[in-house]
Amino acid sequence: MQNAEILAVGSELLTPTKSDTNSLWLTEQLNALGVEVVAKSIVGDDRPRLAEAVRAAAARSDFLFITGGLGPTEDDVTRDAVAAALVLGQELREELLEQIAARFKRIGRPMAENNRRQAMLIEGAEAMENDRGTAPGQWLRSGRCQIALLPGPPREMKAMFELQVLPRLVPLVPPAVLRTRWYRVAGMGESDLDQLIAPVYTRYTNPVTTILASPGDVHVHLRARCAEESEAESLLAELGSQLEALLADRIYSTDGSSLEEVVGQLLTARGETVCVAESITGGGLGERLTRVPGASRYFRGGFLTYCDEAKQSLLGVSPELLTEHTAVSEPVAVAMAAGAQIRLNANWAISTTGYAGPATDTHVKALTKPGTVFVCIAGPPGAVVHRLEIGVDRDRVRHFTAIYALNYLRLLLG
Repeated sequence: MQNAEILAVGSELLTPTKSDTNSLWLTEQLNALGVEVVAKSIVGDDRPRLAEAVRAAAARSDFLFITGGLGPTEDDVTRDAVAAALVLGQELREELLEQIAARFKRIGRPMAENNRRQAMLIEGAEAMENDRGTAPGQWLRSGRCQIALLPGPPREMKAMFELQVLPRLVPLVPPAVLRTRWYRVAGMGESDLDQLIAPVYTRYTNPVTTILASPGDVHVHLRARCAEESEAESLLAELGSQLEALLADRIYSTDGSSLEEVVGQLLTARGETVCVAESITGGGLGERLTRVPGASRYFRGGFLTYCDEAKQSLLGVSPELLTEHTAVSEPVAVAMAAGAQIRLNANWAISTTGYAGPATDTHVKALTKPGTVFVCIAGPPGAVVHRLEIGVDRDRVRHFTAIYALNYLRLLLG
């Protein structure tokens, strides 16, 4: 199977305000052809650094796609860097210069002298027409590596890939397909998950398994490359069925849906509603539920009761209960959920109360430690309370509480 690398050129892509979206789109197109993208890099407008990156990529990959840096200014360094990396010269192509001049004439603008740079073609390269801009692309070969120089603006890059690159690329790619399977897992950390499934997935080199983790949400990607689609799907099913047996109901999505989307789908299918009574999560749970378009079908609303007085006045939690057990307790979590469920006439209610730290009421502090959380799910079967010990980082405690709460509801709905 053949592989590819992508180099995105431009110092602006190394700033916090600009993202490289071209490589995501290119990866999707290449994967559809059975070409696997094995590396992506962003290089600033630096000729020596870019030349070094081109030289290394061309020596080890079948295809190299370079986006950006084909403009007319001095900081557009791609042509010069590629020529230097491959020890090739450049020449001005009059036919390209005429095409560029004609484009400027069509749009009623004079062509600046520096636009002549865009008509420079690397020795041995084929020019690729840019019907949406002034920068021609280039296609050339170095050893076994086919190299495409593409413009940076996505509108230009995508059109050039489809009209100019694909006709050159398809005959070079052996028939192959790349198919993927995607699991999203809640309720366990990355290391615990890997320890559970590694004995299975490490027996396979095809499909390749990748584990990606973000706080409270672990993704397992399976990627199979085969000559036939049926073979790829068979391999994915073989490995996937084993992982599904091990992970069981910890898998909440196989199509990329988020946890709140899955919960919404389950509630909609059952024709049921949910509400929230939040303390420690500070509105974060309701925010997650309402991220989903159409959430008004099943989300009734919520209460943000951060102090004891709000728990009493809005949810009907008794002062005696709070005095005896404190706000961070199982009885108060149950009372909060019951109060919200009654007031909003919902089938299900989720309450969250806990101690995120570092400072709190001295009475609560004496009875609990930071990271102690109670989540109550009240519904047709009754009230179920989960006690969590999440840790000492305030943001982490709040974030994980919302995720665990949604997952507990999902398991009851499923």
